[in-house]
Amino acid sequence: MAETAVCSSSEPTPDVEKVMIRDISLAAEAQTKEGDTFYLITQRWWQDWLEYVNQNQATITLDGSSSDRPDSCGLTNLKRPSAIDNSDLIYEAESEDSPIGIDLHDTLVEGTDYILLPQEVWNRLYAWYGGGPTLARKVINSGVSQTELAVEVYPLRLQLHLMPKGDNSSIRISKKETIGELHRRACEIFDLNSEQVWIWDYYGRRKYALMQDMGKTLDDANIQMDQDILVELVDNSNSALGGCMSSVLENGSADKETTSVLVEPSKSGFSIAGGFSASKGLSRNCNSESSQFQSLTSPGRESDNTYGISGVTTRGSSCGLTGLLNLGNTCFMNSAIQCLVHTPEFARYFREDYHKEINWQNPLGMVGELALAFGELLRKLWAPGRTPVAPRPFKAKLARFAPQFSGYNQHDSQELLAFLLDGLHEDLNRVKHKPYVKSRDADGRLDEEVADEYWANHISRNDSIIVDVCQGQYKSTLVCPACNKISVTFDPFMYLSLPLQSTTTRTMAVTVFTCDGSALPNACTITVPKQGRCRDLIQAISNACSLKHNEKLLLAEIRSHLIHRFLEDPLILLSSIKDDDHLAAYKIPKFVKNTKFLQLIHRREERETSNAQSTIGWKPYGTPLVSPISCDEVITRGDIQSMVHTMLSPMLRTESVGHPDISDTNTLLPASDPSQTTSSSAACRDSNVEDSVQRNGGSSKSVTLPKLPLQLVDENNACIDLSVGEDKAVKLSSSSMSILVFIDWSGKLLEKYDAYYLENLPEVFKNGPVTKKARTEPLSLYTCLEAFLREEPLVPEDMWYCPQCKERRQASKKLDLWRLPEVLVIHLKRFSYSRSMKHKLETFVNFPIHDFDLTNYIANKNNASRQLYELYALTNHYGGMGSGHYTAHIKLLDENRWYNFDDSHISPINEEDVKSAAAYVLFYRRVKTEDASVSNGAQSSVDHIIYSRK
Repeated sequence: MAETAVCSSSEPTPDVEKVMIRDISLAAEAQTKEGDTFYLITQRWWQDWLEYVNQNQATITLDGSSSDRPDSCGLTNLKRPSAIDNSDLIYEAESEDSPIGIDLHDTLVEGTDYILLPQEVWNRLYAWYGGGPTLARKVINSGVSQTELAVEVYPLRLQLHLMPKGDNSSIRISKKETIGELHRRACEIFDLNSEQVWIWDYYGRRKYALMQDMGKTLDDANIQMDQDILVELVDNSNSALGGCMSSVLENGSADKETTSVLVEPSKSGFSIAGGFSASKGLSRNCNSESSQFQSLTSPGRESDNTYGISGVTTRGSSCGLTGLLNLGNTCFMNSAIQCLVHTPEFARYFREDYHKEINWQNPLGMVGELALAFGELLRKLWAPGRTPVAPRPFKAKLARFAPQFSGYNQHDSQELLAFLLDGLHEDLNRVKHKPYVKSRDADGRLDEEVADEYWANHISRNDSIIVDVCQGQYKSTLVCPACNKISVTFDPFMYLSLPLQSTTTRTMAVTVFTCDGSALPNACTITVPKQGRCRDLIQAISNACSLKHNEKLLLAEIRSHLIHRFLEDPLILLSSIKDDDHLAAYKIPKFVKNTKFLQLIHRREERETSNAQSTIGWKPYGTPLVSPISCDEVITRGDIQSMVHTMLSPMLRTESVGHPDISDTNTLLPASDPSQTTSSSAACRDSNVEDSVQRNGGSSKSVTLPKLPLQLVDENNACIDLSVGEDKAVKLSSSSMSILVFIDWSGKLLEKYDAYYLENLPEVFKNGPVTKKARTEPLSLYTCLEAFLREEPLVPEDMWYCPQCKERRQASKKLDLWRLPEVLVIHLKRFSYSRSMKHKLETFVNFPIHDFDLTNYIANKNNASRQLYELYALTNHYGGMGSGHYTAHIKLLDENRWYNFDDSHISPINEEDVKSAAAYVLFYRRVKTEDASVSNGAQSSVDHIIYSRK
C-alpha cells in the first residue's frame, strides 16, 4: 500500500492526532457498557502510529499514562503510517458474506498481535487513514457473576450438521445470542422451514440435549467454542418421511440410553474473561456456571454394551457419583479433585473427624483452611443425591493460597495436583514442632541402614495422611566424572513424572471403496506425518492404492453408519481425526464436473423392545457407499437402480439365487474367506475382476436386473420408492450436494450378497496389531519407567557440587525405587517446553489396569514381597498446548465399575475404553497379597484396610 505524504494540508499534525485520540479514548472507555462495539487493529500498525505521533515526545497511551522516551529525541520527520492493514489478523479465504464472516486467526494475543479500540477511536483513525478490513466486536457481560465487561473477540464458532442430508456449515454467533437466533440462522443457511427443524446440543457428536428454550442464551445453554450443533429435519405431519427416515433421525447408534437424564456439560477450553481490554485472544472459552438437568426420553433405543449407558441419575443410590460444575475453565481442577476424593483412603479419612489432625500453626501450611475446604467439598461429593456441586468456596481458597491458579484460565491439572497434595500434607501434618535433622552421607554403609535413617528423619518432620498414603522413597546415586566420588541419598517422592518418547508419524487405517464395481472394499494402513493435513493422508492412500491418473479420492468420516462429514478441505489437520474415528475413501472419476454424490445408506431390520412390546424397525448399519451423479443428464429411477447394482456387484455371491438368467460367468468375485480378501497393511490390493453385466452400465439394459428395495429422500424430505416406475425422472435437490438413498437389507437379499465387506469398518487406529506389517509396539508404561530410572548425566543447569573435588560437576545420576506408597501416582510428561517452542506429546502409552508389577524395579532386595498395583483413577487431557479439556476416568470400587467424570456429567464406560492417548495422570493402589509387606514404613491410619481385587 502506498504511504501517504507527511502533514499534507488536509491532514492533522501528529500532535493533533495524538491529543484527539487520547481524549476520545478516555471519554469512551469511561462510559463503556454492554452492547458497545470495539474494533481490533493490528499491533504492528498501532505501534507505527504511536511512534509517528510521539516523535520527539513522551509516549501517551490510551489510558492517558505517559512514559518518557529519551531515546526518541533524534527521531524526526517519521513518515505518516500508510492505510490500516489488518490482513495479518485474519484468514485470507474468509469473506464477510460467508456464514462465518471474516474469521480471525485462532491464536491471536492482545497486546502482542492486536489491540482493542473504542468505536469512536476507530472511526477517527479510519477517517484519517482508511484501510481495513473492519473487525468489530461487541462488549458483553462476562465472568462467573456475569457482571464483568469483556469484548467478545472470539464469538462462538459452531459446526452445524444437517441430518439426514449430511450437509455441514460453520457459523460465528455471540454466546449472548439466543437459541431462537441460532435456530433462525441455521434455517437460513440450509434454506429450511423452521417448523421442520430441531436443534440439538451435539456435544461429543451425540444428541446431548434438545435446545427448545428459544429465549435462552447460548451461554446459559453452555454451548462452547467449536462445538457441534445438530440441525435435524423432522416431519410433524406424520407423512411417509417419518417412517422412511426414522432410523436416521434416531442418529444411528449414537444414543443408546432408554431414559437419559442429561447434564449440560462444561466443555472447557480457554476463556476470555476480565475487563473489556483483557481479552486474551484465545479461541476457546468456558465461563458458564449454568448447568441444568434435562430429561429426554428416547424411545426405541437399544443398549448394546455392558452398562446400558443410562444416565447416572436413573441408577440406584450409590454415593460418589456427583459431578462438579465448571466455573469457567476449571475442568483441570475438577478432574484432579475427583481422583483425590475417590481415593478410598482419603474418602474414609475426610468423611470421619479429621479436624483433630489439622495443624493450625504450621508456617508451611494454609492455617488449616485448605484442608477444611477440601474436606467440606469431599463430603458434598460423597453425600447422597446427584445434584452437581459448584466448587466455588474451594476455588476461592485455592486462589488465595495459590495465586497462580486464580482467575479462569486453563491450567495444568498435574501442577494443581502437586500443590494440593503438598498443601494438604502441611495442613494435616501431625508434627507440630519439626526437629532439626541432618542426613549423613552413606560413606559405604549398607543401603538398608541409610534408607531407614533417611526415612526416619523424614517422618520425624512429615507425618500426615498424605505421607501415609502417597509418599514413597527412591534411591539417588550421583557419580562424579572427575574423581569418581559416589554420593547416595534416599529421598521421598509424592508422585513419579515419567518421560514419553516423542513420535513424529502416525499410523492410520482407511477403507477404500470403489463406485464402479471394480473391486471389493479394502482396508489400507498408511503412515502420515503426525502434524500433517488431509492432503498428506489422501496422498498416502493414493500411493498405497496405485490410484489411476483419472481417479481421485473422496474422504469421509463415518459415524453411526452415516457419512458424518466429507473431508474435502486439504488443509484439515490430521489431529482433528481421532483414533476411534472411522474413515472411508471413495474412488471417483477425476475429470467429471457438475456432479452430486449419491449416498447409499444401508439399513436392516432390528427388533426393539419398549414397554413390554416388541416391534420391528429399520436401523442403519454398515458403511455408506458413494457414487457421483451428473447433474447435466436426466436421471431416472432405473438409472439409480443400475448404479446401485454396479456399486454392490463385487459382493454378489457365486450362486445368484433366484436369477437363472444370469450365468456364473457373468457373476463377479465369489464370496470367500474375508481374511483372504482383506489387503495387507501396507497397501490396498486393487482387485480387478472380470467385466460383467452388473459392472458394465452399457450392457446392463439387456439383462433384467432384480429390483432392489431402494428409497430416495427427495428435496421435500419425502421418500420415493425406486423399485417402481423405472422410467420416471428423479428431481435432484438444488440446495444439497448429497442425494440420500436407503437400501433395506432383508434376509433374502443378504443371501444374494456378501455384505460382510460393508460391516466392519476399522477404527483409524486400534491399540493393537492392525496387520502384521503395520504393527508397531505401543509405548509401554514399563518402558517409560525404565527411561525414568536410567542413568544419565545431569543437565548443565543442574550440575552437582562434588564434596571431594570442591567443584560443580556434571555428574551422572541414577534413580532406583526403594519404598513404594499405598497409592502410586504417575504423571506422564506429555507437555514439553523449550526456549523456542512448547508442544504436547500425543503418544499412546499402554498402561496396565490390573497387575501393574513393580517387583523387579525395587532396589531394596531385602523386600521379597510382590509389588502389585491396580489402576483405579486417571485424568485425561484432550487438545493441544494451552487449551483443551480435562476429564477423569474413575473406578467405583464398591460397584467394580468405571465411570467418566466430565465436569458435571458422569457416565459409565467400559473398562477397555479407559486406555487412550489422552491419559495424563494415573492413580494406582497397592494390591495386598499374602506375602505383601505393610505400607511404606510409616504408621498408617489405614493399615487395617485390606485391598482385594474385585
